[in-house]
Amino acid sequence: MNVGQLAAAKLLSMSAAFLVFLVSWIAGLIGNFFPLMPAILVVFVGLVAATFLQGFEPARDIPFLVVMGIITIFITLVDNVASAWGSRKYGGSKAGMWGAIIGGVLGMFLPVGALIGLLVGPLLGALIAELLVVRRSFKEALRSAWGTLVGLATGMAAKFVLIFIVGLYELWRLWEPARSVVGA
Repeated sequence: MNVGQLAAAKLLSMSAAFLVFLVSWIAGLIGNFFPLMPAILVVFVGLVAATFLQGFEPARDIPFLVVMGIITIFITLVDNVASAWGSRKYGGSKAGMWGAIIGGVLGMFLPVGALIGLLVGPLLGALIAELLVVRRSFKEALRSAWGTLVGLATGMAAKFVLIFIVGLYELWRLWEPARSVVGA
C-alpha cells in the first residue's frame, strides 16, 4: 500500500462528525485572523453539528454543549477585553477601535497581500480615526493606533490559543480510538 492509499484509508476511517468538526476548526483557526469573522462561532457550530452527527444523547451531550457554549462566550470576552485593554493602555478611543476594525477589513484587499494588509490595515485605520474623528496630534494618534493594534493582536493570539485547545479536545473526543479508551 502506497502513501496515497494509506492516507485515503485513514481519511475514510474517520467519522463524518470528526471530519465536519475538523473542517470547522481549521476554518475557525484561519478565520481568527480576519476581522469580523466570527471564528469561535464557526467552531462552536461545527462542534454542535458534530455532536448531532455522532448521535445526540441528551444525558451526555447537553451538559457538554452547555459547557462548550460557556467556553465560547468566555473566549469572545477574552478577545474583547484584550482588545479594549491594549487600546485603553495606550490612550485609544472607540473611534480608533472602529477604525482598526474597518482598516483590517479593507487591509485584506490591499495589493501588498492579505497578511501584510491585516497588519497594516488596522494600524492605518486606527491612526486615521484618531487623527480625523478624535482630532489628536499625530504623535498621540500614532500611540493610540499602536495600542489598538497591540490590543487586537493580543486578543487574536489569546483567541487562537483557546480555539486550538478546544479543538484538540473535541477532536480527541470524536476520534474513534480515543472513544474506545474512555468507553464512549
